[in-house]
Amino acid sequence: MLRSSTEEVSAGDSSVSCRSSASPWPRPGGSSQTSLRSWTSTSSLHDSTTASTNRDFQGPQASKDSYQGDLSSNTGRISSSALVSARSGSSVWSRGTPRLRKTPCSTGARGVLNIRTPHADHTETTCSSAASSAVASVIVAVVEGRGLARGEIGMASINLKFPELILSQFADTGSYAKVITKLHIQSPLEILMPDTAKEKGKGTKLYSLLTENFQAAAFTAIQRKYFNEKKGLEYIQQLCAPEFSTVLMEVQAKYYCLAAASALLKYFEFVQNSIYAPKSLKVSFKGSEQTAMIDSTSACNLELVINNRNHRSEYTLLGVLNYTKTPGGGRRLRSNILEPLVDVDSINTRLDAVQELLRDEKLFFGMKSAIGHFLDIDQLLSVLVQIPKQETVQVAEMKIVHVIQLKHTLELVAPLKGVLKTCQTALLKAYYSSLEDSRFDSILEQIKTVINDDISYTKGSLNMRTQKCYAVRPNINEFLDIARRAYTEIVDDIAGLVADMGERHGLPLRTSFSAARGFFVQIKLEGVALPGGQLPAEFIKVTKHRNNYSFTTADLIKMNDHCEEALREIFHMSYVVVCQLLSAVHEHVHCLYKLSDAVSMLDMLLSLANVCTVSDYVRPEFTDTLAIKQGRHPILERISGQQPVSNNSYISEGTNFVIITGPNMSGKSTYLKQVALCQIMAQIGSFVPAEYASFRIADQIFTRIGVDDDFETNSSTFMVEMKEISYIIHNVSDRSLVIIDELGRGTSAEEGVGICHSVCEYLLNCKAFTLFATHFLELCHLETLYPNVENQHMEVQHTRSSSSDAETVIYTYTLSRGCSEERNYGLRAAEITALPLSVIQEARQVASRVSQQLWVSTPEIRCRLFK
Repeated sequence: MLRSSTEEVSAGDSSVSCRSSASPWPRPGGSSQTSLRSWTSTSSLHDSTTASTNRDFQGPQASKDSYQGDLSSNTGRISSSALVSARSGSSVWSRGTPRLRKTPCSTGARGVLNIRTPHADHTETTCSSAASSAVASVIVAVVEGRGLARGEIGMASINLKFPELILSQFADTGSYAKVITKLHIQSPLEILMPDTAKEKGKGTKLYSLLTENFQAAAFTAIQRKYFNEKKGLEYIQQLCAPEFSTVLMEVQAKYYCLAAASALLKYFEFVQNSIYAPKSLKVSFKGSEQTAMIDSTSACNLELVINNRNHRSEYTLLGVLNYTKTPGGGRRLRSNILEPLVDVDSINTRLDAVQELLRDEKLFFGMKSAIGHFLDIDQLLSVLVQIPKQETVQVAEMKIVHVIQLKHTLELVAPLKGVLKTCQTALLKAYYSSLEDSRFDSILEQIKTVINDDISYTKGSLNMRTQKCYAVRPNINEFLDIARRAYTEIVDDIAGLVADMGERHGLPLRTSFSAARGFFVQIKLEGVALPGGQLPAEFIKVTKHRNNYSFTTADLIKMNDHCEEALREIFHMSYVVVCQLLSAVHEHVHCLYKLSDAVSMLDMLLSLANVCTVSDYVRPEFTDTLAIKQGRHPILERISGQQPVSNNSYISEGTNFVIITGPNMSGKSTYLKQVALCQIMAQIGSFVPAEYASFRIADQIFTRIGVDDDFETNSSTFMVEMKEISYIIHNVSDRSLVIIDELGRGTSAEEGVGICHSVCEYLLNCKAFTLFATHFLELCHLETLYPNVENQHMEVQHTRSSSSDAETVIYTYTLSRGCSEERNYGLRAAEITALPLSVIQEARQVASRVSQQLWVSTPEIRCRLFK
């Protein structure tokens, strides 16, 4: 029900969808309207190259109609004709509305830019890791400066499920790593860009990279003049809720994010066919320095939110940590995993809260019980602050549901406050104080003057239908009382009709209800003999499932029609009362932003505490050293159901470069991922799987793992390796954590060693913590050349059978100091397969001869070679 409420109200009806025959976007100077699908670029490019930002947007200003001015299209009441024409295609638009135009993509394979209505695809996000991996519901506007300002990026994004406008502005490198990373985290459904980004058939580098990296997103080109920073600032001043007004000071000089906001809000108004009410929107500015950056490749390699083998699998870091009870908590956990904190004080505040939850059993279970009853507050807020431009039966019905959900949500504040009353840590105390807001009680009291006390949000279509019918108190609207009596009589008549049919035919009939069919009849044929061996002729539209028959009759269809007509009257009159109620509480409803923040954070903290009750985790410390005693891989631990082999880790500024060697399948890759995952867990405020853990805050986490071709970019394994290592080298900083696994394996041994050696020397010159796993044992000589290099290896044991004299290798998965002494371990791995023994033996001989020819045996000469 919660999902349908958002889809039907925030999305509007079918007239809003892309298949609408009449677009609500009028063409200036004409009355003809065209379908959204048929938009094409009809004017020359020089019309749309005008700009608006003070630095590089020059040209005619956007139309003078204000966002708030469009509110005149809302009447506040719905007429009977509006209720009947539930799928009307008309809407009201000002003449200054910008025209969007399709622009061909840079790649021929993709053809013409896809434009689609976002609400047609998004569904409710559940708490499972698979669903929490972000069902697309975000629209993002991106604009880049020109000329001397090239590389300055402005972004604005809005989630169709949550009324928060997120603004970002930052300088990016030529690789646009920050833009791509931020967009991957948001998983956009649609990306808006100026039409000048695809100028004269040659897209800008940013445009080309985005279309290459976001194949699933729709790209929409908007005339550059609508990226207007002055209009964007006006929108924010009109729409920003008072609680978040300080954001104006942050963004008033950030022209590019304001320009992106201008285009985004106007486009949102079109796709949703609704607008935000004044002073109702949460607006926040997020720079790139507040969180650690994990690029999309690293997030994929580490399986943070999606399992690479099975996208539905819960064997991801999100799946391990996700015990959230609310959709908002699941979304918050996901975003924190992809963007961990870098502020030590904030992290320790979270860790204090998790520790208190673990120590106080009453607090833990009390919070778990209180939070589990909350609905998706973000989704509820999103529809409460939107004003639909079309008032239909569906809108009226859903508005009643929203008031019921609002009442249900506010009634849960007091129990949650009661649980938090005795908390001791700063973060939990802060959220307790935020729930002390008197507006929660004020709104609830106003709702109870109109809505019955015993009305609550329930599951089940018939139960919810009854709740909606009798939501408004009696004696508030006389005509509503009459309509409800009529509806009750019809429902009673339906029950009587079914009872009479059962007596007449001697069958155990029962009345059932579904949202699609209305009232219908069911019978279960177990030990019941049908007269004549078949159902009576008056039973029509018969469906059978095993021994259950469902059907209706002509009289029942007529009575269902009367019932629907009575319901329309009830919803119409209830809607009028509910609208008056919402207008009375509207100025206070923004306290729900505070409630949403509190519930989602408490839910996430509770989830992190819950993980510690399942596995043996320890609280991490933050120093200048990465030191983990008996650390374990969190995902592997969940898969195996028992504690895997644990290992120690130690990286400091004195020994910040660790080279790890060992045979195939000895556990090198697992160990590397284990360290990175523990680092991320610590920086989101989670305990980690170890006996002791200390971390240095990482501002960026890079990984180079895997040896796959990339068919989409026509890149070989080696080219993919080079692209990834180039990205790391260009973006690494002294505070980064770098994980490199098997570099240079896509080319010849000589070239591979040479590339690895030069990359190692480059990374050695910065203070980044680096773990470098390799099969090239020659790299171990770097330890003799540089004081900050340390060799480690994965131990293996050899056993020989007394009967067959065959040697076998036992993997201990234990990390030890020093370089691996194993040779030709690739051949040992091949022996496990079904390769013939003769092939293995010849391979050994050839490998021995090649090794003697390639490498000088004297260690001193080798050292000189690598200097």
